[in-house]
Amino acid sequence: MGKYHSESVCSSEKICIDYADYLAALCNKRWRFIDAMYGVLPIFGMVTKTTLSRQIAAPKERLKTLAMQVLSTQVSDETNIVRLIALARRLGLRTFDIQLPYSLTNEQLSVIGAESSAPLALTQRDERLSVRLVSTSP
Repeated sequence: MGKYHSESVCSSEKICIDYADYLAALCNKRWRFIDAMYGVLPIFGMVTKTTLSRQIAAPKERLKTLAMQVLSTQVSDETNIVRLIALARRLGLRTFDIQLPYSLTNEQLSVIGAESSAPLALTQRDERLSVRLVSTSP
């Protein structure tokens, strides 16, 4: 395969999320009580940060800002990736890539697929996971 192409409902910009960057930023983050709440109850962060997400124009920047609220170093990578996919779906992204620090196992890919709230297609090439949200409408 050649290049990975991602598209967005909001923009024609290619989206590739560097998961390791998020983890590094989370390790250096100064946590407040509200940040801990977002980590435990990610939907709380997604709901309360909606206004902020609309103020930031680029989908990748919106995703980055909101992801810092819902990702956590205290949960598994699979859980974080499921949260990232759910957040991307809420922002209108249909296809995007996630650059990982390591290749996922088939078991991890199965967990991500099973825990996702809507159908999706996952394709992995080395450390890059391509996510395509599958439309269920006819």
